[in-house]
Amino acid sequence: MNIEWAALGQVFGVSLVVTVGIVGLFTVGIVGTSRKPQQEGAAAVASAPGAGARTGAVASFALCAAAVAYGIYLIVAG
Repeated sequence: MNIEWAALGQVFGVSLVVTVGIVGLFTVGIVGTSRKPQQEGAAAVASAPGAGARTGAVASFALCAAAVAYGIYLIVAG
């Protein structure tokens, strides 16, 4: 049995980078859709995120979904 350590290291590295990237994108989406609290002296009402934040969040979620769909495609097609 011969293990190709270089190939195993490449797979590990790419998997780590892609996983951190997808989790980061999902985090950006969550932050983009979260409500922002008002200033401290104001009433305790949370304001909705702006249009730019919501658009960025939707784009982040779409990129996450595309990455997951591509991964499933790679698994099923192979």
